[in-house]
Amino acid sequence: MEFKKIGVIGAGTMGQAIAEMLAHKGLDVYLAEKTQSKLEHGLKAIEMSLDKQIEKWALTASEKKVVLSRIHPIGDLANVSECELVIETISEELEAKKDVFRSLGELCGSNVVLATNTSTLSVTELAGGTRFPARVIGLHFIHPVSNIDMVEIIRGLQTSDDTFERTRGFVEDVITKKGILVYESPGFVTTRLMCTLINEALHTLSEGVASAEDIDSAMRLGYGFKYGPLEMCDRFGLDSVLAALERMFREYGDLKYRPAVLLRKMVRAGQLGTKTGSGFFRYDEDGDKL
Repeated sequence: MEFKKIGVIGAGTMGQAIAEMLAHKGLDVYLAEKTQSKLEHGLKAIEMSLDKQIEKWALTASEKKVVLSRIHPIGDLANVSECELVIETISEELEAKKDVFRSLGELCGSNVVLATNTSTLSVTELAGGTRFPARVIGLHFIHPVSNIDMVEIIRGLQTSDDTFERTRGFVEDVITKKGILVYESPGFVTTRLMCTLINEALHTLSEGVASAEDIDSAMRLGYGFKYGPLEMCDRFGLDSVLAALERMFREYGDLKYRPAVLLRKMVRAGQLGTKTGSGFFRYDEDGDKL
């Protein structure tokens, strides 16, 4: 099946990045949000991202116009019924996601692949509320989406072979990224491993073993990480990391997933990382480390 029209539900950070990446790949993207203000904010953020690429000579003004012309803002989910694939990217709230999938299950035909970008929630549980659970699958993109050539493809208990093969074809042939097959498990592969590393870095910092800068330098210079675990936490959002760790702790019951006390304190203080300009490090409005 040829993929030409892709629905993206949610115009937050991940929704913006996924929509922009898909438009760059020549696909028509139908970007949906529940309020007009959030939709306009998402579109403005995409335009700002494209402007930064122009400043770095990575894009021309005419190419920017072409990319934006492929992104179609919509306020009604009914408009995604003609898409071949719909990707849900709203916040990590189970009931909110289930509501979205229930609606998509009613609006979209049995041949439409319904994907979730969740990092920790159950694909099987989200699929349970749809008319055709066999066509529900997980597509976990890593931020920054355009620069990461890997996507986790998560099979739920009822995901069909056909849905998986079509989704893998989309990932590897259409958007040309490496698809990693994951059988459903809390945190999948990337979130499970990264959050565990971040949590251990937090304990190391709390114990005074080394400074935040030196902990990150040890992993960047010693092991070739692009970002150290603490800057990575800032970029993921401390609140998002806390939520992921809490969910894995509940699911697995293993103490290694229990969030460090320092993480809870910083979230309570509103120091959430790049989104607030302050976390373990400080950042400017473009998200660049100061």
